[in-house]
Amino acid sequence: MTPAHLHPDPGPVGAAVSGAALLVTVGYLAAARRLRRRGDAWSPWRDVSFAVGGAGTAWATPGGLWGGPFTQHVVQHLVVGMAAPVLLVAARPLTLALRALPPGRIRRLLVSVAHSGPVGLLLCPPLTALLDAGGLWLLYRSELFAVTARHPLLHGVVQLHMSIAGLVFTYAVCGLDPVPAGRRWSPVVRGATVLAAGAAHGVLARTLYTRPPPGTGFALADMHQGSRWMYYGGDLVEAGLAVLLGVGWYTAAERTRARGHARGVRARRSIGPAGAPGGQDTTHHRTPAAGGRS
Repeated sequence: MTPAHLHPDPGPVGAAVSGAALLVTVGYLAAARRLRRRGDAWSPWRDVSFAVGGAGTAWATPGGLWGGPFTQHVVQHLVVGMAAPVLLVAARPLTLALRALPPGRIRRLLVSVAHSGPVGLLLCPPLTALLDAGGLWLLYRSELFAVTARHPLLHGVVQLHMSIAGLVFTYAVCGLDPVPAGRRWSPVVRGATVLAAGAAHGVLARTLYTRPPPGTGFALADMHQGSRWMYYGGDLVEAGLAVLLGVGWYTAAERTRARGHARGVRARRSIGPAGAPGGQDTTHHRTPAAGGRS
């Protein structure tokens, strides 16, 4: 069987993904700069995280990476579908957009979309894990991978799916941005989802070490190298995802604690120091009569 190879040209879809990644990165950096110019704080590390994630997506999408054809595809998957989404989500793009946009129609639309029911369904962690990890199993354990090697347009669609599925999955389990629909899932559910998705990814890498995707004939050394990249690279990215999950949980807990403290302060101010509404002291003091006993 002739070894299958990825088409060097990802087609118009792949080119669109690469161009969109660069445009969004430029937009993020411009919004962060605008925020700082008006005196607001925004961590420069978030700029670095988003810039590296966007540049990585634009770099890996066209292909032509190192290694054999299968290894190239695996590295592309690790960058576009796993590492870049973690870096992009860690930069909290929705938080930046809500802070940078002036009050108005676009900002209200963004808030309404973030609070909408479809977004809540889309950010269900088990569902996002199924779309992400399940899509990989469908790609590598069916004839689909062999078909994408012959059709650049389909290859580009697969890349787009990897990027979107990775972003949605990462967004759903991290809970860093203010999306109430996604935060209703407890850290236990999100953590269990990360473990399950990681296990599915690891098992898939092990199967690819011995059995290539149906309809392909990659060299054995290429399969082994690509499978190792998928296994160990996936573990590394999932460890970073677990860190983000912990940061999101801690941030949410701190925010809840701060709100509770603020409510307590407001309640104490409304009651007042002597227990009267509005802080007025209604205790009646008797003034001793002149010449009387004190």
